[in-house]
Amino acid sequence: MAPAERGWDLTVMRRPFQRKAGGSSSSHHYFSIGVMLFFLGCLSLYTGKVITDRHWRSHRLGKRAWWRSGPSWRVPEDVWRSASSDLYYGCSGRGSRFSPVGHGSRSNGYLLIETSGGLNQQRTGIIDAVVVSRILNATLVIPELDHHSFWKDNSDFADIFDVKWFTSSLLRDIRIVKKIPDKVMRLMEKPPYTMRVPRKSAPEYYLDEVLPILRRRHVRRAVQLTKFDFRLSNNLDEELQKLRCRVNYHALRFTKPIQELGQKLVEKMREMSPRFIAVHLRFEPDMLAFSGCYYGGEDKERQELGAIRDRWKTLPDLDAEGERSRGRCPLTPHEVGLMLRGLGFENDSYLYIASGEIYGGTKTLQPLRDLFPNMYTKEMFSDIELEPFLSYSSRLAAIDYIVCDESDVFVTNNNGNMARILAGRRRYKGHKRTIRPNSKKLSSLFKARNQMDWQTFSKKVKRYQRGFMGEPEEMRPGRGEFHEFPYNCICRKPDNESIDGAVWTSWVSRKSWVSDWAVRYERLNEIRRARSSSRNMRKRYRPS
Repeated sequence: MAPAERGWDLTVMRRPFQRKAGGSSSSHHYFSIGVMLFFLGCLSLYTGKVITDRHWRSHRLGKRAWWRSGPSWRVPEDVWRSASSDLYYGCSGRGSRFSPVGHGSRSNGYLLIETSGGLNQQRTGIIDAVVVSRILNATLVIPELDHHSFWKDNSDFADIFDVKWFTSSLLRDIRIVKKIPDKVMRLMEKPPYTMRVPRKSAPEYYLDEVLPILRRRHVRRAVQLTKFDFRLSNNLDEELQKLRCRVNYHALRFTKPIQELGQKLVEKMREMSPRFIAVHLRFEPDMLAFSGCYYGGEDKERQELGAIRDRWKTLPDLDAEGERSRGRCPLTPHEVGLMLRGLGFENDSYLYIASGEIYGGTKTLQPLRDLFPNMYTKEMFSDIELEPFLSYSSRLAAIDYIVCDESDVFVTNNNGNMARILAGRRRYKGHKRTIRPNSKKLSSLFKARNQMDWQTFSKKVKRYQRGFMGEPEEMRPGRGEFHEFPYNCICRKPDNESIDGAVWTSWVSRKSWVSDWAVRYERLNEIRRARSSSRNMRKRYRPS
């Protein structure tokens, strides 16, 4: 069909380029086109589009780049180890702009922190407490751990973490004391002012709202921040992000008894097999109740999990089937086993199960054991050695943390705090294999697994898990929580064989320009939100 027959008026389509009498309109059109072409030319200088894209595509057909996206990812042939992990290393050293603490300034006061939640949620609070102390130029008092959460663990900081190591490791970053000196307490006219900071607050909020209170010398000199979990923005200056990494990956070391028992469990697993998989099942009653999911246990399950769910008064009513279809439900132990077998792990592989009380007990775990007979937990090793820790959920979680960190493959079953913290740590330590189930895709596959043969099922599992295998390419600036994707703290070793140096430099600079723009845009939004929040809550947080 001719264009005219389709109703296209080619005369109208050409009209802007036709010369008309008078010349002024024509000049205006030419000027507009010239401005547009000049703008596009300037834009190409930033994006490198005109020169480098063709070369980049040609290299992409050969060897893979380290920051790829899209459906062309493939599940690696070696499911135990990433082929490109040796190209990366953790880099969280202080930059030249990060001056040692105490040079040319005195402390603005004392910062007291009350953390919240389980072990790894409290860990994020401790990390951010150090960064906030740096922002405020305040002296950090060793944080208090949560004794009133669901887990009812009365462990203190010194029971789980090595205080001396923590203090000495951060000696050049912030000032740390075990408690406020008695001399200072006697000079304070009022007790420390207590406040709760809004979640994800930008550094500007702390400077505008907390710092003025600290600077009221002989009146306050100390501020206590309560429920301190995720109270600091995810996007920070690069030097502050690296400080987060130094705290998380170097300064927070477990106490000697915890460390020794964790390493002993690792050695026992190594004695049985040179490599093993650690699975964080997260199939405890509290997790299932919190997720609002249902696993076929009929009225008994609904009543038991419903009673636990009632403890959180603010939780909304959820559609269990809808949550599962959206990928928000933990996989059952059987489904975790099917995923691993579908990815290519053989049934003689050794599994370490990191978990608390499994809902349903042995009956729930049996299908996983049928798929992987060599399955162990910390309780199977030594009751005598575990006995001092059995009454403390956080210390038991710390032992699991050590074994999962040392494993060859770490498998998460939800996007909880331990999963994110360990995923980031394993990236920092060399991109050790970390598998996150693509629950949204896998849930529909598990429902239909009886309608296909095993080869088809395995092929689909591998396809659905593209981008969820802990490959270096999955980590991009600004993606997700920083504790899970610590991109500021991971460097790439020189690799002249991967792609041409000029093309690589151009492409990275283009990506970093876009990333910097995105981070700055997000930071501006956070500053606006922080200022708005500070205006709304100024009366509430004003000291009496």
